[in-house]
Amino acid sequence: MLNDVMTIAIHIGLLLFMPPLLPGVINRTKAVFAGRKGPPLLQPYFDICKLFHKGMVISESTTWVFLAAPVVALAATLLAGLLLPFGPFAAPIHFTGDLILFVYLFGLARFFTTSAALDTGSSFEGMGAAREVAFACLSETAFLLGLLVLVRLSGSVSLTPMLLSPLAHPPEAPVLMAAAGLFIVLLAENLRIPVDDPNTHLELTMIHEAMVLDNSGPLLGLVHYGSAMKLFVLSALALHLFVPFQIGIFGADWGLFVIEMIAMAAVIGIVESTMARLQMRHVPTLLMAAGLLNGIGFVLMVR
Repeated sequence: MLNDVMTIAIHIGLLLFMPPLLPGVINRTKAVFAGRKGPPLLQPYFDICKLFHKGMVISESTTWVFLAAPVVALAATLLAGLLLPFGPFAAPIHFTGDLILFVYLFGLARFFTTSAALDTGSSFEGMGAAREVAFACLSETAFLLGLLVLVRLSGSVSLTPMLLSPLAHPPEAPVLMAAAGLFIVLLAENLRIPVDDPNTHLELTMIHEAMVLDNSGPLLGLVHYGSAMKLFVLSALALHLFVPFQIGIFGADWGLFVIEMIAMAAVIGIVESTMARLQMRHVPTLLMAAGLLNGIGFVLMVR
């Protein structure tokens, strides 16, 4: 009973406080590859705190949707994180069919984010919202196909038994294909290179950054925090396929999970350092490749 309470407390603590560390690790990794010193590892924490202490400038053309979008997106991502098991530990909230809610929570966050972009009446933000929704049609399909591989492998539509059961299975071709496909989805859903560059300042090539041009102060802080949390949650999901092992000691397993998350962020930083951003017309091809990998993996599981 005590371990269950501690598991929930640690799960919530990591979910709330660790996400901004991942962008910091990615930026430091990219700086090392570029031969630069780079920003401090905790710079994302400083940036978010600074934004929460600033004032807001809100356009008169916006409605409540613009103000509610960052809050709803963050709340949806937070709830999705509570449905997902971290490492070898069960999720704080789990029930039969929670997989469907998990997927729809990210859809809800995207709906409000794109609606807020359209609510501003800005042509650039509308362009970013259109790109986000267009690419989401492909990334969500690939995401669902990847999860279907795990559903078929575990025989469960609940995230906790679905993701923890592969720990007892040796790597198989469908699982490896799903891992590759879900890693592409991870990059696409978080709009990282090669799909998008979160550090770009060229409006004509923006996707996510174009949608939040009108956000400032605490609203922009919530956007950055929510983006980091989404990266954290999807990275934790991918870890179940890349490193399905555990030590068997309570504290050591949690420490291993933290190390694995940092390593995942470093891998993303390496990918961004060794690849160029794709031309936007090639992004659908990449997402279709992810969908094919996951789809073929699912077909191979049907026996």
